[in-house]
Amino acid sequence: MPEDEEPARVPDLPSPDRAPRDPAIEIDGVSKHYGPAGNIVFALDGISLTVYRGEFLCMVGASGCGKTTLLNLIAGLDRPGAGTIKLDAGRPAVMFQEAALFPWLTAAENVELPLKFNGVPRAERRDDVEALLELVHLEGFGDKRPHELSGGMRQRVALARALAQRAEVVLMDEPFGSLDAMTRDLLHDELERLWRERGLTIVFVTHDVREAVRLGDRIVLLTSRPGRVAEAFVVDLDRPRQIGTPEVGEVAGLVVERLRQEVRRHAADR
Repeated sequence: MPEDEEPARVPDLPSPDRAPRDPAIEIDGVSKHYGPAGNIVFALDGISLTVYRGEFLCMVGASGCGKTTLLNLIAGLDRPGAGTIKLDAGRPAVMFQEAALFPWLTAAENVELPLKFNGVPRAERRDDVEALLELVHLEGFGDKRPHELSGGMRQRVALARALAQRAEVVLMDEPFGSLDAMTRDLLHDELERLWRERGLTIVFVTHDVREAVRLGDRIVLLTSRPGRVAEAFVVDLDRPRQIGTPEVGEVAGLVVERLRQEVRRHAADR
């Protein structure tokens, strides 16, 4: 980070309705670079951020800003080049844009996998899978294979599989990006319901600023490469929200304008 550039202050949440606000994830001075010496590309540069237990935090930014890289570091799929990431709420579950289901397994068998890996007894697994499919409104579809399900249904199976890991923290990398608007809207409602009922902590990466405002308690905007925290916005709107309301549009407009400033700044620096 240039010496004359101060890191953006990440605002805390307003007084929560689901106290206490203890840390779930603590990110301190995290950087990540790729490439050999002399040709290094920084993906992330000195990011510090606390995600609180029970928080729904959304990350936005231009393509290539390091959102997915940061998510992978939190998940433990990669290691930072500098800085530390502390997981105070245990190992997170991860959900990607593509459902990534095993095509030769049924929906129920896909959901069962994490339970099997964790040594849950067979009889208990059966009950848990049934409950999880019901939770995501897929009762009666457990015997279907992925190619027999719609895109939205496959993402529901992926969500049930993530919940089967019994993790307090769920990391989501544009999980609804490939879905049509109506299906995406329905899954927003489902995800918000599960987040509240389960008391989950969610870190949600998206390109869609309105989606971020629809879902998030806070929105963290990353700069173009290298990724730094440019600004963070507290979304102080009542829930439930609808993506097409003027209130959501007004907050989204503020975030989009800040994003445009960042894109213009990056283009001018090149």
